[in-house]
Amino acid sequence: MGLTKVTRNYQITIPSDVRKKLGIRVGDVLVVDVEDGKVVLKKSELELPLLPGGKGLKVEDIEEAIRRGQGEEE
Repeated sequence: MGLTKVTRNYQITIPSDVRKKLGIRVGDVLVVDVEDGKVVLKKSELELPLLPGGKGLKVEDIEEAIRRGQGEEE
């Protein structure tokens, strides 16, 4: 079992031993769910395009890319 800390932006880092066990790589999509009061992360087969990181990337751009990746309309 690995430990991680929630950042001020509510982000976490998945410990390397867990990433290795599940084969999680950069760009993979994870499904986040709650089961019996626990946060559960599952690797998804869904593929989303990688977005450029850094300054200037807006939340709206990220949400738009996710909608496109899921085949949803705006």
